[in-house]
Amino acid sequence: MNKATTLLLMVSSLFGQTVNSDTFDHLKFRNIGPAVAGGRIHDVEVVPGSPEIMFIASASGGIWKSNSKGTMWKPVFDDQKVSTFGDIAISQSNPNVIYAGTGEQQNRQSTSWGNGVYKSTDQGESWTSIGLEKTFHIARVIIHPNNSNIVYVAALGNLWDASKERGVYKTTNGGRSWKKILYIDDQTGVVDLSIDINDPSTLYAATYQRMRKTWGFNGGGSGSGIYKTIDGGSSWNELASGLPQGNKGRIGLATSRTRSNIIYATIEHADSSGFYRSGNGGRTWNRMNKLNPRPMYYSHIFVDPKNDDIVYLLATNFYRTVNKGKTFNEMPTRPTYDVGVHSDHHTLWINPTNSKHFYLAGDAGLHETWDYGKSYNRLNNIPIGQFYGIGVDMDIPYNIYGGMQDNHSWVGPSATRHWLGILSDDWRQIGFGDGMYQQPAPNSSILYNATQNGNIVRVDRKTGNIQGIKPFSADPNDKNRYDWVTPILLSKQSPNRVYLGGNRLFISNNGGESWSKTKDLTKAINRDSLAIMGVLGVDTKISRNDGTSSYGEIISMDESPLWFKILWVGTDDGNVQVSKDGGKNWEEVGKNIYGLPSDSYVSRVIASKSGRGTAYVTFDRHRDGDWSPYVYRTNDYGQTWTNISDGLPSGSINVILEHPDNAEVLFLGTEHAVYLSMNSGNDWIEFNSNLPTTLYDDMVIHPRDKDLVLGTHGRSFWVLDDTAPLAEWSESLD
Repeated sequence: MNKATTLLLMVSSLFGQTVNSDTFDHLKFRNIGPAVAGGRIHDVEVVPGSPEIMFIASASGGIWKSNSKGTMWKPVFDDQKVSTFGDIAISQSNPNVIYAGTGEQQNRQSTSWGNGVYKSTDQGESWTSIGLEKTFHIARVIIHPNNSNIVYVAALGNLWDASKERGVYKTTNGGRSWKKILYIDDQTGVVDLSIDINDPSTLYAATYQRMRKTWGFNGGGSGSGIYKTIDGGSSWNELASGLPQGNKGRIGLATSRTRSNIIYATIEHADSSGFYRSGNGGRTWNRMNKLNPRPMYYSHIFVDPKNDDIVYLLATNFYRTVNKGKTFNEMPTRPTYDVGVHSDHHTLWINPTNSKHFYLAGDAGLHETWDYGKSYNRLNNIPIGQFYGIGVDMDIPYNIYGGMQDNHSWVGPSATRHWLGILSDDWRQIGFGDGMYQQPAPNSSILYNATQNGNIVRVDRKTGNIQGIKPFSADPNDKNRYDWVTPILLSKQSPNRVYLGGNRLFISNNGGESWSKTKDLTKAINRDSLAIMGVLGVDTKISRNDGTSSYGEIISMDESPLWFKILWVGTDDGNVQVSKDGGKNWEEVGKNIYGLPSDSYVSRVIASKSGRGTAYVTFDRHRDGDWSPYVYRTNDYGQTWTNISDGLPSGSINVILEHPDNAEVLFLGTEHAVYLSMNSGNDWIEFNSNLPTTLYDDMVIHPRDKDLVLGTHGRSFWVLDDTAPLAEWSESLD
């Protein structure tokens, strides 16, 4: 009996039952990796007294536990509501107790948010939410070294809007209640927290004023600074002597384990950024070095537990000083496996009894060294890849392509005859940089491979020939803008027609050899005139727009499957454009959506097979502090729209997909789950099955096999075999 028949019997047996999220529990997805290239990891912790047991906390792929020193891993947080973490902490006095702070502390445009603090009392096997649900991003969790019920939390707070749920929080009863013990203002949170283990009533806190919007980033203000308490948080004093004056940005902190008065800091400042040291408990500071690479994204420092003259600074590269910061040397990251140690480092666990042994983690997973970083063991066997865009070809079995955050582009088989299943060796790198959308041409060896900011190449998979095909203008005043995740699209009706989205729609009818372009389809807003935290973009001095290279670009586009001249475009500044003549003329129809706030980010627009004038559009407004779901349908080329968001929970919508065999069957990918509609979006149910909580950024149904392929930004690829019976069942319900 083939898989389609099996699935059909399953769903047929459900006739007469109410359709809800439990209806499809028998339909299981396959997680096929890859794990060969890791995703972003924010923390590594090893259980005291049990070095074989360790945990990693990922940016968007949950918490993973190993009982074998990293040889094998299992996810231990999949049944919770979020998958993004800033920090975890294991109690030194009771290693069964672990606290986890959700919401990553980095400030990327793709950063996801959390819902407070979780606690485990069985060494990570189960978790309970213990509050601070509205803090959004938790940067640090500190457990008192002698009492697992006393915990301090550094809450950064909402990245995209003002909120009072930020600062330093403390519990003395294991999380049953919390008290805010340090608060600056509703735009300033706490990005780092360090405790003096020799005197646990002494703590240092780094406050951080920052905010991101769709159009840019402001990474500093008067709220940023360093504070100290000597009474467990009852009172705090700001430390300023020797530190740069005026507005500061992100600050990293680290205290000595051997001498209480030694503390180090990285300070972001318009004029005096660098590495600072205090030898008297923070009363005065000295700038030791100017080194402080891209502080908005890094600012991570770690002191050797045996020698506080040795400090590690993590950034794009990995640095070490042995003389208190007077000089830094770049640590060697020589390849010891196929791709070696990737750049972009975020956390370090140093063995407290053997400083030569440490775990280094960051954007590309986990590495281990036993010789001060001269050589590494690569422990990338955790499928936490952060994919932006995916594609499938028509091989047998078909291959899946994906572009990954900071880890290039990859291709691997959807199935295999190997008794062990799909292996890491089955995956091949096919591109460089930050991989984005991947579009293999049907019945051809050609692949269109996109990387960050509009770079696109055409790859011949058989010969290996690579040709850059990004459109350029001969006019220096005619500058194009591209989003970080630049969309590319192949026509389903003409194999040589390629679409590329910038501020204009670029169209090629010869595989990218030449391009035509439309008019600017965005609002063309000058972001320098827009304010973040009361400061105009043109006046921003610290980490100005870091991570957002430009504003006013196409985020999504589609060609009607019924007529190639019907084109749809959605932009990051709120335009929904439609053309009925192949891109010569356009009408902005987003203005016709009743009740939608202006300038809303279009996350996806798709043309329906049910009618030439039918399309769906989703909006994501979380960068405006709005977590309402926005999904709309039009049947008349956008003249009128129907809101089909009822039944969806709060949170951003990333992607919508229509089943090719039945236009009434829709799939929706959100920041945490997948949703299914059997009636064109009038009703939605969570399509959870065995899927983990993570970010679902892209999805595709294979045109031949009808498999549903999910590209996640945190848990690699997931496949549901043969969804054709779902389409047939939906028709039988009419």
